[in-house]
Amino acid sequence: MQTSEGFVGKLLGKIVKSTSEEKDEIESELPFVVMLFALMATSGISLYESWKRLRKATLLPRFKKEAEEVVRHVEVLGKDPLTAMYELSEKTGSRMYRDFLGGFISSIKSGGKVSDYMRSKLRAIFELRSKAMIRSTEKIATLVEGYSVMLIVILCVYILYVLLSSTASLELMAGISIPTSPIIAYLAIFVLMPFISFVFMLIAHNAQKSTLLDLKPIYKKTMIFLIAAIGIFAASLFVPALGDAVGLPLMLTICLTIGVVPGAIQYYKISRVNYNAEKSLPSFLRDITESQKTGISPEKSIIHATKRRDYGRFSQFLILIRSQIEWGVSLKDIFENFKQKINSWPVLVNFMMMVETIEVGGGAVGALELLSEYSEKEFEIQVNKRALLKPYVILAFVWSVLIALTTTIVTMTMYILTQFATPSLYEIMSAEIAGQIGTFSLGIIFQCWISGFFMGKISEGNFASGLKYAALLAITAYVSLVLSQNFMVGIFDVPAPSV
Repeated sequence: MQTSEGFVGKLLGKIVKSTSEEKDEIESELPFVVMLFALMATSGISLYESWKRLRKATLLPRFKKEAEEVVRHVEVLGKDPLTAMYELSEKTGSRMYRDFLGGFISSIKSGGKVSDYMRSKLRAIFELRSKAMIRSTEKIATLVEGYSVMLIVILCVYILYVLLSSTASLELMAGISIPTSPIIAYLAIFVLMPFISFVFMLIAHNAQKSTLLDLKPIYKKTMIFLIAAIGIFAASLFVPALGDAVGLPLMLTICLTIGVVPGAIQYYKISRVNYNAEKSLPSFLRDITESQKTGISPEKSIIHATKRRDYGRFSQFLILIRSQIEWGVSLKDIFENFKQKINSWPVLVNFMMMVETIEVGGGAVGALELLSEYSEKEFEIQVNKRALLKPYVILAFVWSVLIALTTTIVTMTMYILTQFATPSLYEIMSAEIAGQIGTFSLGIIFQCWISGFFMGKISEGNFASGLKYAALLAITAYVSLVLSQNFMVGIFDVPAPSV
C-alpha cells in the first residue's frame, strides 16, 4: 500500500511540475506570439496561416509544438481551425493563453475584426507583462532578503563555534572532555552552508530567466579551468611546503579566481555585444518603419537604417546585413546568418518577426509600426528590471566583508585573550585557535565565492554573469580577512597567525 501511494505521489508530482513548466514557457512566449499574430493580421494573413508559419519558429519552441498540434487537428483529423483552437484552450494550464484563444474565437463568431482584436489583446498582454515584471522583481527581492538571513545565520554559527572551540581548548588544558568536534565544523562550513546556497540558487533559477542563449561554451571552459584550479589546490594540501609558503586561504582565493576568470572574460565579450544589440534594435526597427513611410521598398529601408552611425558594436552586424542585401541574399538567409552571431533571444525574436512581416506583407507600414512600438516597450521592461535588481549586487559585497570581519575579529579576540589570560597555555592554545582561523578563512572564502553565482543569477538571469562576481567576492573576503587580522594584531601587538 505504501509503495502504491509513493508511486502515485511521485507521478502526481511529475505531472504538477510538468504543467507548471509548460505554463511558464507558454506565458513567457505568448506576448511575442500575439505580436506575430497581430503583425500577420495587419498584413492580411489569417490566423490559421499564421499558425502554419509558426511551425518554423524555432525561437518559440513551446508555441512551435502548439502550432504543429493545431495543424495536425485541421489537416489530419479534419477539424476546422476554430474547433482546434477551442480544444487547445480547454487543455492549457495557462489562463492568459486560454483567454487569448477564447477571445479570438468569440471575436470571429461575432464578426469582429481580427487585427483590432489582436492589437487590443497585445496591448493588454504587455501591460500584464509589465506588472508581472514588478511582481517578479519583488519576489526576487524577497529571495535576496532570505539569502541575507541565511548568511547572518552562517555568521552566527561561525561565531558560536569559535566560542565553543575556545571553551573546549580551555577545558582540554584542565583535563575535561572536549564538547566540540572539528568534523562538525567541516560539515557545517564545507557541506551544509554551500548546500543551502545551492538551494537558493535553484529557486533563483526558476524565478529569473536570462535573455541570452547558448552559454554552454562558457560553462565548459569554466569547468576545465576549475578542475585544473582544484587540482592545484589539492596539491597544496598534500605538499605542505607549497601550502605553508603561500598560505591555504590565499592559495584557495587564487585557485578559485583563476578558475572563473577565463569564463568571466568570455561572458563579458558576449554580453557586451548582445546587450548593445538589445539596446540598438528598437531604434533600428524605428528607422526602418520611418523609411517605409516614405514609400521605398523594405530592403532599401533596411539599407538606409544600417547607415546610422550611433549603434555602437551592433553596427558591425548591420554592415554585414547591408552587404548581404546588396549582394541579393534573401532575408531568410540573412536571418539564419544573424542567428549564428547574436545570442540575445529578444533581438532574434524581433528580427524574425521583422523578416516575417516583410515577407508576407511587403513590409506593411502598420505592421512595422506595431513591431517597433512593442520592441521599444519590451526593451524598456528589460532595462527597468535589470536596473531594479542591480543594487542587490552591492549586498553581496557587504555580506562578504561583514562575515569576514566579524568572524575574524571574534576569533582573533579569543586568540589575543589567550595570551593575556593564560600565558602558560598560550603556545598550545594559540596553535588550536590559529587552526580555527585557517579553517574558517577557507570556509568564508568558499562561501563568498559561491554567493557570486547567486548574485549573477539574480542580476542578469544566468550563472555565467556570476563568474565575475564570484572572483570579486572571493578576493573581497580574503582582503577583509587579512585587514581585520592585521587590525587586531596592530592594536594588541601580538604575533599574527597566518591567514
